[in-house]
Amino acid sequence: MRARYGVPLSLAAAGAAGLAYAAGFEARSFRLRRVTVPVLPAGMRPLRVLHVSDIHMVGGQRKKQRWLRSLAGLRPDFVINTGDNLSDPKGVPETLDALGPLMEFPGAYVFGSNDYYGPKLRNPARYLLEKTQGRHGLNGNPPATNVVHNPWEDLRDGFDAAGWLNLTNTRGTLKTEGASVELTGLDDPHIKRDRYARVAGGPSASADFSMGVVHAPYLRALDPFAADGYPLILAGHTHGGQVCIPFYGALVTNCDLDTDRVKGLSTHTAEGRTSYLHVSAGCGASRYTPIRFACPPEVTLLTLVEKQ
Repeated sequence: MRARYGVPLSLAAAGAAGLAYAAGFEARSFRLRRVTVPVLPAGMRPLRVLHVSDIHMVGGQRKKQRWLRSLAGLRPDFVINTGDNLSDPKGVPETLDALGPLMEFPGAYVFGSNDYYGPKLRNPARYLLEKTQGRHGLNGNPPATNVVHNPWEDLRDGFDAAGWLNLTNTRGTLKTEGASVELTGLDDPHIKRDRYARVAGGPSASADFSMGVVHAPYLRALDPFAADGYPLILAGHTHGGQVCIPFYGALVTNCDLDTDRVKGLSTHTAEGRTSYLHVSAGCGASRYTPIRFACPPEVTLLTLVEKQ
């Protein structure tokens, strides 16, 4: 009996231990990543940008809320929120409370699909299947039906009341110690709400620095940002792969971005022009898959410095 069942039982025990670690420890092991990006024009002082993404707030996540509030101690020049703040229709008050200290700083935001719609229980293996078939989100899939509508309007109103810029298929400008930073944003490509034609044309000559902002880093959003000459693009959505293989990395990105750029700083080239791309691994996960493995939840403090 031992010879017959020893290996399967050992595998089951290892699997259970891995799941307990992924859900009980790593999913709550919040990290701050620090990245320096050489993108500013000569003579411009460094800018500290806090990039927050994919909070996926569920009621009662006290540790996550305390950690987010503590980030105000970094005193960034401004905050960029790239969406998917919610994973619970009742999570808006706790999300706004957790981000409250950060909303005392200048900031801007775009929304992701989970801000608009509640998550649905789905087999995680479908992400691998969709990758092999080239289908992601509503891009190639049938329209979503029977979905829960989140109170995203309340979230929007809270951000707007704090003075954060709503970058939903539009542009905005932040002023920080004499510098003018232009932000060009798109609504979420994952659910086909992006409208690049409304913001096309590239950076404004009047801005000291310009950057693109989008939730999901689909190529159809990254390509025009890069081709139009934006030196930096910020995105989220991927969760860094969420469940990764140690020493190998992510298996999926949940969009058409390659897994080599699933998180962190990289570059993106289109029509002969190259932009820096920063994809946040995010600091949460869907309430139905509250695990992370070999991919801790994170927020990134980007220090923008002069081009080299």
